[in-house]
Amino acid sequence: MGGDGAPGVPLRAALEALEEGGDRALAVTLVGDPAVLEEPVRASGHTADRLTVAPASEAIGMDEPPVQAVRRKRDSSIVVGLELVRGGEADAFVSAGSTGAVLAASLFALGRLPGVDRPTVGAMFPTAASPVLVLDAGANVDCRPAHLHQFAHLGSIYVRDVRGTPEPRVGLLNVGEEEEKGDARSVGAHELLAGDPGLRFVGNVEGDRIIAGACDVLVTDGFAGNVLLKFYESMAGFVTGLLREGGSRAGRADRQTEEVLRMLDYTEYGGAPLLGVDGVVVLCHGGSPARAVRNALRVAAESVAAGMVDDLRRDLSALAGRSA
Repeated sequence: MGGDGAPGVPLRAALEALEEGGDRALAVTLVGDPAVLEEPVRASGHTADRLTVAPASEAIGMDEPPVQAVRRKRDSSIVVGLELVRGGEADAFVSAGSTGAVLAASLFALGRLPGVDRPTVGAMFPTAASPVLVLDAGANVDCRPAHLHQFAHLGSIYVRDVRGTPEPRVGLLNVGEEEEKGDARSVGAHELLAGDPGLRFVGNVEGDRIIAGACDVLVTDGFAGNVLLKFYESMAGFVTGLLREGGSRAGRADRQTEEVLRMLDYTEYGGAPLLGVDGVVVLCHGGSPARAVRNALRVAAESVAAGMVDDLRRDLSALAGRSA
């Protein structure tokens, strides 16, 4: 029931994901108002073991205070969906609803993984090489060096398990490449990252090196990460518009232009993983089209299949042991 196009967009995304046929084990539960959802589910022809409805009588609006809304609306689609994960009735949760509400409800329902101070939201950015996972993308504005260190481990496991990169390169967003550059937090984070044998740390990464593919995981605080995310998205939209306009003037878009458009399209990368909670949670833009939500379902399924949460638990336990 969340997102600008709800419930039509999530419903269409679920149907597309089920009809792709790549994973016959995939099953989707739509959480929301049965009066709205049950008829299109019946009309889809999917059996109850692949597509079903979990009743939720309430929905949390984008403008509602997240924590208060989660506490007050216990029968909201966000809370009910995450309770399904906690109870083992679902393996993952995907939402295009209020990000703040999903964060709050995830902490209440699932809790943090042992050793995690602050769960983090990651966002995939296109680069000239392979996409880079940037985290934090806005959940944690004020961070300490230890938080950035944890983000690096959370991001590395995600990129390894879901993106298939065996030894992800970790970079620290900074204003210079030298290890002494930046504020006290950046210097402290560099020391922790450089001294960790469990990470493939490639050093400080300046803004102009992100697009060149300098790393696979880029860690920063949520303030800088969210600014970077919004700038990337706006520039991608700007460049995409120019390319489409140029293609329409020429009467067609060539194959190279189409590939650039595909690479810049955020819907290619699915949603943003919430890492550090005890379960698989994927966040989507409120304005996500069905394609983006469908790919978020794919990312969620891949995270479950890879055993990502168990891998995160083991990695963080080992980190806590080394820090003790």
